[in-house]
Amino acid sequence: MTFILKPQPLTTEAFAPFGDVVEAGAKTAIMINGGNTERYDSLARVQVENSDDYAVINIFRAQPRMTQYGQRATDKRTMQVEMMERHPFGSQSFQPLSGEPYLVLVADAVEHLKPENLHLFLARADQGINYHKNTWHHPVLGLNKVCDFLVVDRKGSGNNCEEFYFDQDQRIEIQL
Repeated sequence: MTFILKPQPLTTEAFAPFGDVVEAGAKTAIMINGGNTERYDSLARVQVENSDDYAVINIFRAQPRMTQYGQRATDKRTMQVEMMERHPFGSQSFQPLSGEPYLVLVADAVEHLKPENLHLFLARADQGINYHKNTWHHPVLGLNKVCDFLVVDRKGSGNNCEEFYFDQDQRIEIQL
């Protein structure tokens, strides 16, 4: 049996159980720098587990997994989902830098994932996300071309990445 996932728009309300949507306009801006800069303050909170943990800023370069509108000769508009991951000791935030939309695949807060627990969102190029600590999610899903993401992540001791692999008889596809 094949379970098909189709993306829904990424909204603050729909994504709330999994984390924060990070975008300008989500809150009222504070004017700073003599009125020349709008500051959208505290859009997401970095979560760390222990006092020795700290936040780091990285750039992830994601290879395109799919094309949104069949823009390549190979027309990769479907993708099979095989695994999900979560970070038990801290949040993880992705801010797109390449001006491209991307997919966000998350799951309900359960220990043994099933296809029915998955939720797929299409993020606009101006929307970042911040996964709450311990939220199941798929590794970054770039569309169309190579995409860079500014990533704020937790650094510290302990294994902060748990993976869950779906049974091979469960076929889960993303379709655009």
